[in-house]
Amino acid sequence: LKEENALLRSKINKLQILSETQADKMRKLEKKLQENKIKEEKEAQDLEAMVQHVEQNLQLMTKRAAKAENSAAKLRQENAQLQAELKNSRLEMEALRAGQAGLAAAKQNAEVALQHLLQVTTSSRASIRQLLSGAESLQLIADLLKSIDRISEV
Repeated sequence: LKEENALLRSKINKLQILSETQADKMRKLEKKLQENKIKEEKEAQDLEAMVQHVEQNLQLMTKRAAKAENSAAKLRQENAQLQAELKNSRLEMEALRAGQAGLAAAKQNAEVALQHLLQVTTSSRASIRQLLSGAESLQLIADLLKSIDRISEV
């Protein structure tokens, strides 16, 4: 009976040691779980901050694109007006060539109008290129936001 008692005490001691070991492991795992939760929360906050930053950039790019579109529309309108002026200048020049006085003045006016038209055309092209560049940037940001949404869903 003493031997059996000693054997049972030995088993109880071993089980207590095993229980304490498992309790330590459980505490460590709980601590690690808590650390992972904190890490995930921080990552989620960082991701949210990045999304907000991208959204702000997208809004700014949208505003810039709208301004560029308005500018391009104004330049197109000015270009049309200048083309009409150029046409009128050419008609004047032709009339002056037909016999009216002041051929040199009309020719100079036509040259000035032509130079102005060429400058506006060049400027319009640059603005249109800028508008296209802005549109490409907006597309890139939209694709980035889609990717972020996919990441956040995962």
